[in-house]
Amino acid sequence: MLKNYLKIALRNIRKNPGYSFINIFGLALGMGISILILIYVQFELSYDEYHSKSDRIYRVSREWFNPNGETSLHLGHVAPPFGPLLEQDFDETIDEVVRFFQLSPLLRYQDKAFVENRFFFADPEVFEVFSWEMVRGNPEKALTYPDGIVLTQSAARKYFGSGDPMGKPIEFRYNNTTFQFQINGIVKDIPENSHFQFDFLASMQPVVQYYGGLEQMMNNYGSNNFATYLLLKEGADPQNLQQQMAGFLDRHMSPNQQDTPASETTMLNLWPLTDIHLHSNLDSEIEANSKIEYIYIYSAVAFFILLIACINFMNLSTARSTRRAIEVGLRKVVGADRGSLIRQFLGETVILAFFAMTGAILLVELILPYYNDFLDKNLALNLLENGMHLAMLVGIMLFVGLTAGSYPAFFLSGFQPASVMKGSYEAGSIHEKFRSVLVVGQFTISIALIICMGMVYKQLDFMQSKDLGFNEDNIVVLPTSPTINANYDDVRQRLLGHPGIVNVSVSSRVPSGRLNDSQNVQAEVDGDLQNISTRIADIHVSHNFMETYGIDLVAGRNFNSQFASDSTEAFILNESAVEAIGWNSPQQAIGKQFINGNRRGQVIGVVDDFNFESLHQSIAPIVFLIPTTRITNVSVKFRENMREETLSFLKEQWATLRPEYPFTYFFVEDNYDQQYSSEKRLGQIFGFFSLLAVIIASLGLFGLASFTTQQRFKEIGIRKVLGASVAHIVRLLSQRFTLLVLFSIVLASPIAYFAMSNWLSRFAYQADLPAWIFLAAGGIALVIAWLTISYQSLKAAYMNPVESLRSE
Repeated sequence: MLKNYLKIALRNIRKNPGYSFINIFGLALGMGISILILIYVQFELSYDEYHSKSDRIYRVSREWFNPNGETSLHLGHVAPPFGPLLEQDFDETIDEVVRFFQLSPLLRYQDKAFVENRFFFADPEVFEVFSWEMVRGNPEKALTYPDGIVLTQSAARKYFGSGDPMGKPIEFRYNNTTFQFQINGIVKDIPENSHFQFDFLASMQPVVQYYGGLEQMMNNYGSNNFATYLLLKEGADPQNLQQQMAGFLDRHMSPNQQDTPASETTMLNLWPLTDIHLHSNLDSEIEANSKIEYIYIYSAVAFFILLIACINFMNLSTARSTRRAIEVGLRKVVGADRGSLIRQFLGETVILAFFAMTGAILLVELILPYYNDFLDKNLALNLLENGMHLAMLVGIMLFVGLTAGSYPAFFLSGFQPASVMKGSYEAGSIHEKFRSVLVVGQFTISIALIICMGMVYKQLDFMQSKDLGFNEDNIVVLPTSPTINANYDDVRQRLLGHPGIVNVSVSSRVPSGRLNDSQNVQAEVDGDLQNISTRIADIHVSHNFMETYGIDLVAGRNFNSQFASDSTEAFILNESAVEAIGWNSPQQAIGKQFINGNRRGQVIGVVDDFNFESLHQSIAPIVFLIPTTRITNVSVKFRENMREETLSFLKEQWATLRPEYPFTYFFVEDNYDQQYSSEKRLGQIFGFFSLLAVIIASLGLFGLASFTTQQRFKEIGIRKVLGASVAHIVRLLSQRFTLLVLFSIVLASPIAYFAMSNWLSRFAYQADLPAWIFLAAGGIALVIAWLTISYQSLKAAYMNPVESLRSE
């Protein structure tokens, strides 16, 4: 039977090479693009599943609440005591606890020195929880030694080449701390589908000493810098554990000054390990994660492109149905029933889908290198080792074969042999209308994708061009050092001596970063000091920070180095902080008593609200104060026309101010742009795939227009004999398809509007949905449709009528 289906399919391909090419190429293109998208989707969904105990591993996050119950901050890191205390209190539920503490130290071995951003301290049980494979050393003992450290294979090659690193010392330097680690193990490089990557895992003991010993560390609930993971016992219920978190917090943490239980102001949450990459986008993450919404979007795009390719096949097959009407009639006369005919036509389509799949696989292999560059991934179509990929290809082929062949099979098998054999069979208007519905469906999807692309780029342009409330241009940020902090005034004057440098300041955070630091706040309201429950982020700055960033004061004055009290007692708030505290105006805040953590003083100024963070977040309440600690950044404002000279000068200075460290820096404006990388990628994906969708739809439209022209071959000849002009013939052949595309525009617009309104709701600041994007998308589709149809229309309009009437 399969052999007969194959013979018939090959015979039809030879008889109709043009239409067969359109069908197979359209299917191959749709299938190939869908495969590329689904390879990426399957990779994203596979994050952290390689751990053998992944179903029992949970990360702990910490959430804070404002008085109205809204979340003010949600960190993927928690304080150091929580992990050990959870294991102690719930030993019947929790098997192991592992904490990670990340730093970016300078590591040195002989003449090789690098700043390592993927350096973590970890508890020694790390290899009992996670399935990272150690190829040298003992995983049970590697991190039990105070100076123990484990490297990945890539890190080992980086420092030791082909030599044996085991037992070798490696020097650790961070600020004024120097430490010698001894290499106790080598692990395989971490798989790409991990929610965080590391190159070094070091013993947690140095961190304990940094915190002043174990007792001090176990009483520190404010340093939320530890990524903490729980391995639950087999059969343990994570929901039950989650429900006990409130009681756990109230047992170990004291109520606040208003006697509010700890569980009403903060909460610990459990995150399944395999959910972190797609579902966790908290205020602190070890690495930036993706979003499940984008996986839904990419999957939908893959499905719709595949559907458009199937519609092409259905349209052309039913349009050319009369060519196979006699075959169906003869088969029925000799005893074939409708079921066998349906199986035959479906079988033929599946065989065509198999041919198309061969082309799709070739297309995927050709595009994959560029696709990987675009995604910054290392994806591959691996049919031998990845069963999911093989299942995906078989599934796509069967879906295409059965979907594309379903309507033609039922339609063709329904021919009545008596009508066919008499030559009186006509397809009927119902099938003509159905083909119109299919064309409308194709272009509705294509136009909706174009509109979505336009809106993504509109939102991206809005975020990149919106006035942030300060001047982010021409500011370069460099890392500080103990030398710079201790001699800041002298360093600043030295830097200002360069003609390209306008201003210099230091701070704990810089705009484009996250506002993750805060203390308990009290403020004078109605003559009394009151606890402020709303979280107010604090930023340590130098006196001229506002000048460097062009932040405007709306009340009071700026910090002044001539006033010694400004360094110990002065605070500047933003307008959101004034509102959160309950003062009626910025002017009312001036002179009010204010306490931030252990510092007491008064408000000397209020600055205009500005977007310190990206436009994904709304403006948060902020307090600025002159620092005593936590200074990590140097901001240098430079003249635009002297960028390169200024950077060269700074590189020379940093070689003495931060010796042995590589020269690193970033521009504030670039850092903002990088936070919109997922939106940029989404816009590019919509752009690329909407173009492909239109191309695939146009292939079908081209074939359909060609067939329609052949059907009206003699009619066109008669019209020309009777005096019809070329313009009249073109309009006659084009108007039906034009109306279908116009109807598609009407359908696509509200669908795209609803989808993009939902997407835009995820942003704190949103661009408008302008009408011109909808009109432009419709215009693009209409022009492409006209260009597609015009070839066949003009060919028919310019043909010699004698040729069409000769066979009459």
